[in-house]
Amino acid sequence: QVQLVESGGGLVQPGGSLRLSCEASGSIFSINAMGWYRQAPGKQRELVASITSGGSTNYASPVRGRFTISRDNAKNTVYLQMNSLKPEDTAVYYCNADGLRLRGGGIRYNLWGQGTQVTVSS
Repeated sequence: QVQLVESGGGLVQPGGSLRLSCEASGSIFSINAMGWYRQAPGKQRELVASITSGGSTNYASPVRGRFTISRDNAKNTVYLQMNSLKPEDTAVYYCNADGLRLRGGGIRYNLWGQGTQVTVSS
């Protein structure tokens, strides 16, 4: 069974930092794109950042310059380093993986993690 498991959320004061991790577990050969989305109460889920298997990155304007996405292909893991956090960054953060090639054959698309809460408050 292929799944995404997130960790690293929590409560942090404004200006603080957090690092989120997301590991894709299962018999996976490779993953095309991985990314982080977030959903605040009463709002739609939005893209935060994404990264391809080759390392190309894309950031939403509100987080550019403060957040850094990276990945370890050998571990099938994607990270989100969040610095200079603001109260408006408060949301449930979801990991996403697309184009997972399985060792037994087949491809999985658009896989989501269970989400991890990030709260920025004094």
